[in-house]
Amino acid sequence: MARKNSRRESGSGSIRQRDNGTWEARYTVGYDPETGKQIRRSIYGKSQKEVSTKLRQITNEIDTGIYTAPCDIKFGSWLDTWLAEYLVGRSPLTVSAYEGNCRNYIKPALGNVRLDAITPVMVQKLINSLSAQNLSAKTVKNVHGVIHRAFEQAIRIGYLRNNPASVCNLPKVVKPHVKPLSDSQITAFIHKLYETEHPFIILYLVTLFTGMRQGEVLGLSWDDVDFERGTISIHQQLRKLKGQGNGYELARPKDGDSRLIKPAAAVMDLLRQQQQRQYDMMKIADCAWHNPDNLVFTNEMGGHLVHVTVYKAYKSIMKEIGIPNTRFHDLRHTFAVVSLENGDDVKTVQENLGHATASFTLDVYGHVNDRMRKESAERMDSFIHSISEF
Repeated sequence: MARKNSRRESGSGSIRQRDNGTWEARYTVGYDPETGKQIRRSIYGKSQKEVSTKLRQITNEIDTGIYTAPCDIKFGSWLDTWLAEYLVGRSPLTVSAYEGNCRNYIKPALGNVRLDAITPVMVQKLINSLSAQNLSAKTVKNVHGVIHRAFEQAIRIGYLRNNPASVCNLPKVVKPHVKPLSDSQITAFIHKLYETEHPFIILYLVTLFTGMRQGEVLGLSWDDVDFERGTISIHQQLRKLKGQGNGYELARPKDGDSRLIKPAAAVMDLLRQQQQRQYDMMKIADCAWHNPDNLVFTNEMGGHLVHVTVYKAYKSIMKEIGIPNTRFHDLRHTFAVVSLENGDDVKTVQENLGHATASFTLDVYGHVNDRMRKESAERMDSFIHSISEF
């Protein structure tokens, strides 16, 4: 005769009134694989009806396989674990930015709350408070992104069932207006470079006529310049490590993928000039010359250039020609707009800039200026006259 299994089945429960008048419901969620003992949990309420309702909900979740055990981990502790263990492969700058958002904004507000006790309303209140502090919409969106990613990882490993950050209303991010240099400003810039025989003249012109990012042009190696084919391979950038005195590293480009560009022949001529200039510097430096990464743009001893030095020198030139508010990145914008104005298709511009998609390029540079509108109208007018008797 089969023995009756007296062990309580998973999902079953019992209710009792406690000495203090409150009610407790206990339920079974399975057995400890090591000891074989039942895993029992309790829920509490002010009335028998309250705990009975909670118990029915929990046992139904157990029966249907959607039950998630209570998690007593504080959100701040989970953030520490997530930052340390689940960001492998992210760039040091990204990790540092996440750490800063956790330290400055998220932990002070939610760090001491239990992970499974955080509600969508709590997250929304945090988002609203950040907006009230006059933080930019982009910063607020970045903070929300960290919260959302941390919760998503908690869901993947079974700590949570739903993401309380998924239903937040975020402030609208206003795209910054692209401010390319005008033709007259480009001319004034180039004249000033040659007039002063600026030491960064070739670096600035190569940036202007290729659209490379600052880190990409500073990390450009002679190994990536093919004079025979007239091409430049962009597969790395010189990136400053976060934190004072942490130095620099050569890393993948911003969007992760390498790209091959074929710039104007004049750009390749500029690079030949730079090669000769660097050769002259190497002869003067003699045994002190040290350029282990074979970089195109270096200081007099072969070392890499520093971002802030290149940037400040650029700002100084722009101040002299009357446009002090322009940024180094505007050289990249200028290349893109000039390319589009002179007939390059969006796909070509996208590939030259290293954007992930053509739609992103259109989103950034889709505005049509007066000259492009006028030329479009003239082309259509020519077409109409070519097929009609107007």
